[in-house]
Amino acid sequence: MSEREDLERRVRELEQEVARLKGRGAYRSIRKRAQFQIMGLPAYDIALGPDPSKGEWRGHAKGFLAVGDIATGVLALGGLARGFVALGGLALGVLTFGGLSLGLLAALGGLAVGGLALGGGAVGGVALGGGAAGYYACGGGAVGRFVVSAERRDPEAVAFFEQYHVPCVPSTDERERGRRRW
Repeated sequence: MSEREDLERRVRELEQEVARLKGRGAYRSIRKRAQFQIMGLPAYDIALGPDPSKGEWRGHAKGFLAVGDIATGVLALGGLARGFVALGGLALGVLTFGGLSLGLLAALGGLAVGGLALGGGAVGGVALGGGAAGYYACGGGAVGRFVVSAERRDPEAVAFFEQYHVPCVPSTDERERGRRRW
């Protein structure tokens, strides 16, 4: 078999493999974008999956409402979500919810970092979580200026969390009965 024939055979095999993968949905993607705009952005943009024609391995959605593998918008939902309100595996924004949540105002997630942080691990001005670090911190393992934890119970922290009815501080009735409201 000549080198040319061998090369042609290999190309045919690769073409068949690509066709088989396309049939299984290996390159399936979704792209939808609104025609009308809000604040200069498409009202919604949905971009999920790869788009080989654009050279994208992940969908990049940009709109007022963005849904995609990577989403940027006022309301963003995606694996990587960036927006005023962001929900995703990695969420960045003002109000965020995600596995790793970085929020300017508030963050909720497995690891939450923000002004108000709630999560398994929480870091922020006010932090509540299993492990919490903040100016006001509440959790099993908490560190900070004013803390409510298994080891420490600052009166300033108790007063702060009590005024907002945060469940890490037992109510007066529960304190009298000797029970905690965890």
